[in-house]
Amino acid sequence: MKNDFEALKAHIETAIVGQATLIERLLTGVLADGHLLLEGLPGLAKTTAVHQLASGMAMPFQRIQFTPDLIPGDITGSDIFVPQDGHFQFIAGPIFNEIILADEINRAPPKVQSALLEAMQERQVTVGGTTRPLPEIFMVIATQNSIDQEGTYPLPEAQLDRFMIKTHIDYPSADEELEILRRAQRPTASQHKHAAISAAQVLTARKAVSEVYIDEMLERYIVTLVGATRDPSPWDEVLTPLLTRGASPRATLALAQTSRARAYLRGRNFVEPGDIIELAHDVLNHRIALSFTARAEGVNCRELIERITDVVPVP
Repeated sequence: MKNDFEALKAHIETAIVGQATLIERLLTGVLADGHLLLEGLPGLAKTTAVHQLASGMAMPFQRIQFTPDLIPGDITGSDIFVPQDGHFQFIAGPIFNEIILADEINRAPPKVQSALLEAMQERQVTVGGTTRPLPEIFMVIATQNSIDQEGTYPLPEAQLDRFMIKTHIDYPSADEELEILRRAQRPTASQHKHAAISAAQVLTARKAVSEVYIDEMLERYIVTLVGATRDPSPWDEVLTPLLTRGASPRATLALAQTSRARAYLRGRNFVEPGDIIELAHDVLNHRIALSFTARAEGVNCRELIERITDVVPVP
């Protein structure tokens, strides 16, 4: 099954130059059955990467462009009165697809952003008092511009916690940007007509991921890392005044599951400490809150989480 995801990775790489971390996080999210939040400046191939991921899987895909005038019903759907029949008919919204690209999610006001909460957590949508289930495979991949960009709104904490991974997309290297330039000047190559992986293969792979072994010592290590975001004083008292909120138990579950997925992508049936350390930032960074002291001192989430992984002993 690992070869199937290697084929999916190769499919994505036909359209994306570099961005190895982004591609791995997308595959990890698919395997771990979690939602992803991609952050970065416009023009860094976030949307293109998600389009390519969806085209590599035989699943319905829908892009939702978040704008200031969007309303919740535009996402979930609504009941429409049909005069000919004399009753209301439910018209499903774009959320009733398997792969959802929530593009520039923080361009819409918080009320609209919150419309995704039930769908992301419960895998269902309630409209007009009727609850309707979403597909068995359901994945929200949201992109957002940096918060300090004009016309953006910060996502609610409850919604942020629903994203298994939040990863930051950076500029390509000079060599990668040169390759992007050269590809843009070539005639457009024909795209693959067939998906690289099917829904059945994804479900089979997810079952295999859930069976990847995590030693009890590593389970305790994950719990300790997440606990250190709430009370770092046993490990480093300097960190205590820098945090106002630590990660929830959902972070513990996410770190374990994404570590299993990373091990699977590397052909292992067991988790190594390196899997946990590699994913710690992307699983924890959106689930903690820095204090005013931290912001005043110029400390960011990456530096703080790296400090935690440095001071907490690795088993």
